[in-house]
Amino acid sequence: MRKLILSAIGLLLIAASYYIAVTLIANKNKPRPVKEKVVKTVLVDTVNNETVKIIIPANGNLVAKRRVELFAEVQGVFQPSRKFFKPGQTYRKGEPLITIDASEYFASVQAAKSDLYNTLAAIMPDLRLDFPDVFEKWKDYLLSFDLNKTTPKLPKITSDKENYFITGRGIVSSYYNVKNLEQRLSKYAISAPFTGILTQALVTEGSLIRSGQKLGEFIDPSKYEMEVALSKSYASLLKVGESVKLNNLDGTEFYKGTVSRVNGSIDMATQTITAFIEVADDNLKEGMYLEAKLDAKEEQDAIEVDRNLLLESQQVFVVKDSILDLIDAKPVHFSETKVVLKDIPNGTIILKKPVPGAYAGMLVKPFKSSRKKADK
Repeated sequence: MRKLILSAIGLLLIAASYYIAVTLIANKNKPRPVKEKVVKTVLVDTVNNETVKIIIPANGNLVAKRRVELFAEVQGVFQPSRKFFKPGQTYRKGEPLITIDASEYFASVQAAKSDLYNTLAAIMPDLRLDFPDVFEKWKDYLLSFDLNKTTPKLPKITSDKENYFITGRGIVSSYYNVKNLEQRLSKYAISAPFTGILTQALVTEGSLIRSGQKLGEFIDPSKYEMEVALSKSYASLLKVGESVKLNNLDGTEFYKGTVSRVNGSIDMATQTITAFIEVADDNLKEGMYLEAKLDAKEEQDAIEVDRNLLLESQQVFVVKDSILDLIDAKPVHFSETKVVLKDIPNGTIILKKPVPGAYAGMLVKPFKSSRKKADK
C-alpha cells in the first residue's frame, strides 16, 4: 500500500513539472507588447527680431518736494490764533502758523529804538551849525522815524567828516543794535513760507515753547518726489526730463512722472545710483508707495521671451522638423519675468512655453497659437 501511494505522488510531481515547463515555453515565445510613443504638443513661436524697449522697474515712497521742519528760535508761550495748529490744517503763503508771546521782548526793542531816536534828536543842533549841507537829510530821517514801525535805513553818509561825527555819537552802533533786536523779534511769529498743509504738530496753544524745540512739519502737497535706487549699469541711460509711468501696488491707479534729478555719485555699498522722480496729482499723499517703470534704452534686433525659456547654458530650445534642438542665445537684459535675447536668426521656431523634461532630440508636435490666445 505504501508503495502505491509513493508511486502516485511521483506521477503527480512529474505531471506538474511537465505542465509548468510547457507553460513557461509558451509564454517565452509570445511577442512582447510594444509601447506606444507619446508625442508632446508644444506651443511655438517664430522669431521676428525687432526693437525692444528695455524698461527698468523701481519703487519707493513719495516725499513732498517742498517741506519745512518748524523749529523755535526763541522762547515764549504759544498764543492762540485764528486757525488751530493741528495736522491737516491748510495755510496760505504768508499766513501765520505760530505766534509766540513777545510782549516782554517787544518792550526792550521799543526801549532801544527810543534810545536811538533820542540820540538822533540830540545831534540835530550840532548838525545845523557844523554840517548845514547834510542837516536836511538827517532832519527828514528823524521825521520819518516811527517807534511803531520798522526802523528805516540810515541816510547815506557822503563825507569822512560826517562819518566821524555820526559814528562818534554811537548812532551807527545803536542803529545796528536795534535792527538786530527787530530781527529777533520777527522770529516770535512763524509764517507759512508757501501755500501748503501741516502734517505734524508737536505743540498746542498755551504751551511753553523753548528755543530749539521742534514744532511740526509743513509741506506743499502739489508736488512730490520719489527716490529710487537703480543699478549702476543704467547710470549713463538715465536722463533728466524723461517720462516715467507710475502706478500703485494694486495696479488700479496710474500717474505720470518725470525724472527731475539723478545723483552724480554711486553708492559704494550697494553699487546703485539714485534717481528722483517728480510727480503731481491731487490724489497723491506723502508716504504713498508707488511702482515706477523707467524707459532705459532700446535694444535693436532682439526679442523678449519668458525667463524660464533660457537655460543656464545660455541656450534656448528650437524646433527643427518636429524635433527639439538647442541653439546659443545672448541675453542682454533680465527683468523679473522676461529676458531680452539677441543673436537668434529671424524665422527660427522657438518654444513659447517651457516643456517639462525637454531634451535635445525629443520628438514634439508644434502648435502655433495666435498671439491673443497665447497672451490670454
